[in-house]
Amino acid sequence: MAKSDAATPRERYRAQVRTEIKQHAWEQIATAGASALSLNAIAKRMGVSGPALYRYYAGRDELITELIRDAYRSLADAVHAAAGTGADLAGLAHVLRDWALADPQRYFLIYGTPVPGYHAPEEITGISQEIMADLLTACAALEPEAPATPFAAHLAGHRDWAGDHPAPPEALHRALAFWTRLHGVLSLELAGHFTGMGFDPAQLFRAELDDLVARRG
Repeated sequence: MAKSDAATPRERYRAQVRTEIKQHAWEQIATAGASALSLNAIAKRMGVSGPALYRYYAGRDELITELIRDAYRSLADAVHAAAGTGADLAGLAHVLRDWALADPQRYFLIYGTPVPGYHAPEEITGISQEIMADLLTACAALEPEAPATPFAAHLAGHRDWAGDHPAPPEALHRALAFWTRLHGVLSLELAGHFTGMGFDPAQLFRAELDDLVARRG
C-alpha cells in the first residue's frame, strides 16, 4: 500500500496553531507596527505561556519572515496570474493597487519602513524577483525600441536586480520608474497623506500610470 501524503492530526494541529499565531501577529502589526511584534504578547492573547509559542516559531524574526513570505507570495501569485491572462503594464498596476488597498498593513510590511534589526533571508528576495520579472516583461512589450536615456545606459551595466531577465536597458528604466512612482503614490495614499486634499488618489494613480505608459525615453 502506498504511503499516504495526508497530514497527520499532529501536523494539522501545528498548522492551525501557526495560522492562529499569524492572525494575532497581524492584529499586533495593525495596532503598533511590525517593530512592536512580540511572541510573548501573542501568547498572552492566546492564553498560553511564552515558551509554548516558541515550539511553533523559534523567535520574532522567524514569525516576521513567515508573514513577509505570505505577503510576497500573495502579491506574486496575483501579478503572475494577471500576466498569464495577458494583462499589460496598466493591468499589472491595477492588480498591485487592488492588492495594497485590500490589506494596507500587509502592504506596509513588505514596502514600508524596514523592521529594525530584521534581515530577510534570500528566499524572500527570490519571491520579490518573480514580481519584477512579470513587470519587466510588460515593460519590454510596451516599446522595445524606445530612445536610450543616460540612466538606461547606466542600467546596462548595473542590472543584477533584474536577475537573468533579457529586458533591454530602456525597459529596465521604465520598470524602475513604474516601481518607484506608483509605490510612492500608494504609500502616501495608504498612510492617509492625501486625506483632506480634495482629490481622488485613484485618479492620481491613473495619471501617473498613463504618463509611464506614454513616456518616451
